[in-house]
Amino acid sequence: MKASTQRFSGLIAFFVVLLMMPLGHALMILMEHVFGEHYQFTSAFLLGLLGVVLVYLGARSGREVQGTWFGFFGGILVWTGWVEFSYVYFASHLGVDPLMKNGAVATKPEYLVLASSAGLLATTLLYFLFNGRTRCNFFTWLQRHLKLRLREVRDNAERNYSIITFMETTYVLWFFYVLLLLVYDERILGDHHPVTYIVLAGSLVWSLYLMTQLVKHRQIAPAVRYAIPTVVIFWNAVEILGRWGFYREIWIEPLHHIVEMILILLAFLAAGMLAKRVR
Repeated sequence: MKASTQRFSGLIAFFVVLLMMPLGHALMILMEHVFGEHYQFTSAFLLGLLGVVLVYLGARSGREVQGTWFGFFGGILVWTGWVEFSYVYFASHLGVDPLMKNGAVATKPEYLVLASSAGLLATTLLYFLFNGRTRCNFFTWLQRHLKLRLREVRDNAERNYSIITFMETTYVLWFFYVLLLLVYDERILGDHHPVTYIVLAGSLVWSLYLMTQLVKHRQIAPAVRYAIPTVVIFWNAVEILGRWGFYREIWIEPLHHIVEMILILLAFLAAGMLAKRVR
């Protein structure tokens, strides 16, 4: 059974990460509704702290599979609890109004503030661009094609898969959040600017290519780490089509779509059970 399941490690990893995206969105909305204005930030702090604990436990385990899973879920919890809610707090504190279109909220205040981190994002990404020790396929591809000729340093030190997966999760989410927010900005491009269509098409083509590589994986831990950028890049298309009104984003209204969200949760748990059978 395990051998046959390993053939689908890439697909299983893809669906686990993919289903986590709407669940992560729904979690944030539910926290705002359940804990309200007075307690949502306390609960967000505790949620992020739980994520830190998971990353720590993954690092302590010294095992690739456990470290990868704990790093991924820890990254999602820290992103949701500490990053997203920090922008919710400061957007409220600074009195930032949402971006309205046709009488509806197009972009929430916290995401308008999040776009301001573009400079910090670009600055910190230089660490990966000029790091000869990086094992990220994207940055090694950039280094090679930009002919940076960096001195590669390799050692036999054991890799901390928990913090690696944690940083991958948070950075990929951050990068594409900022990208979409800048694209959406009417003063820069706009929802229906030709570049937005290019981002949509590019995300679909890029994620399709990554998917062809992902399905070749036979071990779940590398598959999960490869699935993270694959899913987030694919999710760009989901976000853009949702913004254009092609479908209803039920995960931003989970209390109005309880049955659908329960089905997504059950599908996520089923994919997780399959992932447990793979090593």
